[in-house]
Amino acid sequence: MSEDRASHGLTQWHGTTIIGVKRGDQTVVAGDGQVSMGNTVMKPNARKVRRIGEGGHVVAGFAGATADAFTLFERLERKLEQYSGQLMRAAVELAKDWRTDKYLRNLEALMIVADKDTLLVLTGNGDVLEPEGGIAAIGSGGNYALAAARAIADYEDNAETIATKAMQVAADICVFTNGNVTLERV
Repeated sequence: MSEDRASHGLTQWHGTTIIGVKRGDQTVVAGDGQVSMGNTVMKPNARKVRRIGEGGHVVAGFAGATADAFTLFERLERKLEQYSGQLMRAAVELAKDWRTDKYLRNLEALMIVADKDTLLVLTGNGDVLEPEGGIAAIGSGGNYALAAARAIADYEDNAETIATKAMQVAADICVFTNGNVTLERV
């Protein structure tokens, strides 16, 4: 949380762990269901992974401030409409706006987005990253999920299995991550 928000007594609700895994023609995005405000679990069954875009051909998951993430979902959907469903182009244009727009620059969220061809991480710094090895994770339990997924990927080729097991490991270790996992396939 930024110092400005903390010093003004504004506590934000945060969503936590998201993982994206791409293996061959399989891509999944999974997220836990926990939303926390400070050290308190406010909701254990939030849906932080959603289908967006015309026909739901893009899957997006968020970590960070919940209201900020919903703003980004809406903006990404508009960019997908504007650029005929081209995820890479929509993501780059959203990242440009996110970096340069005074309002968007203050949003505290990260996103993993995917379609049948592409898996990306979007950040407020204007980054659009294609993860090495087809595995990306964000949020407070993201590093646990990422490490687990990379280890599992050495002997497992199924993207859904990798994501599910990695989320299970993150939920066992990170207090801001739970086992109520939503998983969407692209």
